[in-house]
Amino acid sequence: MSDSSLQVQNHGLWSSLREAVMGSHQDFTEGGIERAIVLLAVPMVLEMCMESLFGVVDVFWVSHLGADAVATVGLTETALVVIFVIALGLSMGATALVARRMGEKDDEAAGLVAVQAIVVGLVVSAAIAIFGFFFAPNLLHIMGASNNVVRMGSGYTRMIASGSTTIFLLFLINAVFRGAGDAAIAMRVLWIANLVNICLNPCLIFGLGPFPRMGVTGSAVGTTIGRGVGVLLQLWVLTSGRGRLSLHASQLRLDFAVMWRLIRLSLNAIFQYMVQMASWIGVVRIIASFGSAATAAYTIAFKVIIFAILPSWGMSNAAATLVGQNLGAGKPARAESSVWRTGLYNMLFLGSIGLLFLVFAPQIVGLFTTDPVVAPLAVSGLRLFSCGNISYSYGMVITAAFNGAGDTATPTILNLIAFWVCQIPLAWALAFHTGLGPNGVYVSVLVSDSLLAALGILLFRRGTWKQVKV
Repeated sequence: MSDSSLQVQNHGLWSSLREAVMGSHQDFTEGGIERAIVLLAVPMVLEMCMESLFGVVDVFWVSHLGADAVATVGLTETALVVIFVIALGLSMGATALVARRMGEKDDEAAGLVAVQAIVVGLVVSAAIAIFGFFFAPNLLHIMGASNNVVRMGSGYTRMIASGSTTIFLLFLINAVFRGAGDAAIAMRVLWIANLVNICLNPCLIFGLGPFPRMGVTGSAVGTTIGRGVGVLLQLWVLTSGRGRLSLHASQLRLDFAVMWRLIRLSLNAIFQYMVQMASWIGVVRIIASFGSAATAAYTIAFKVIIFAILPSWGMSNAAATLVGQNLGAGKPARAESSVWRTGLYNMLFLGSIGLLFLVFAPQIVGLFTTDPVVAPLAVSGLRLFSCGNISYSYGMVITAAFNGAGDTATPTILNLIAFWVCQIPLAWALAFHTGLGPNGVYVSVLVSDSLLAALGILLFRRGTWKQVKV
């Protein structure tokens, strides 16, 4: 048994879990790797569960309004994918830079990165909010929505777009916390944001008590308010000195050199996610051609699988932080070992979830819909998605490790191959030329994500990511 394994046992699993949730002051460049993974991954997994809960809550309550309402949520998230793409890309750049500076023990520089990330997020989100407010119906039309969906869902789309600042800042500031090793703070922020969303969603959708009945638009209002509360809490923590990273007056300034470094690092990450999300748009567009029932089924299956995969992204984020901080501390071997171990734990977790989904897919889908047309399609999609959980698990960790090291170019190339060269052509061929219909799209997602994982592992073993400077 390794020394690091003994260290985790000596601390006790319960005490490690408690420390992970309450917040840890562990130096992640020292001590046992398993303990470091637990202290980072547990709150990050819970954070990602909370992030996915936004979408699950929305679909759960909106599903009571019918297939068109569920299709509105699915098509809106697809049409506004640029918000999430840019936010994710900037977040990855922020995490990599903050983690590297923290590994170098340069807290002042890490805080300066955080300020530049917030400024960039404010500028970009303001432009998106203005565009989305005026062109919400056009976005739904482009996605192939029916006239009824456009009429019902324009308010929802407009509200989500107008509140894009809360999405950006929630992603970016939590990325700063993760890079600094304050994963527990990021987790608690989303707990509170989701609690507000859970309370407001049914009230605003159905007009409970003193609240107005807003239908599907009420879901967007509740979600935006919940995220806004989370952002206010983030800013309070950053400026109150309650975390590893605390902003001071000297850091509240524009530093265009640091800002450009962040943007340059994030551009590859943004394009990386853009490739992936553009493929997702293509997949949804193909699904939409089979009607609202197929779109609603895809939305339900996708939301459920994301509820499982987002926690795995939490473990992947732990690997990104460990890679960034250990490279900053001049310990590349420890960084690599952290990735392989995190990948193993992620495989065990996501593989178990996939098995549960395969067995209990009808019961899970039944929580969202009993529509005799939608339900069978959603069950089939959920089962096919779940078949790829083992490969997804390693692919996510390896991709996050590249990004955490600042090597955002390699995952971009992998995404181009897996999603544009493989997924979209295969989805089109299987859906329209084999008689599989929507199931052909699900199969293409399984194949392309497995290809991404296999190529990622091969390139990671080459080790060139260890020489990247940020």
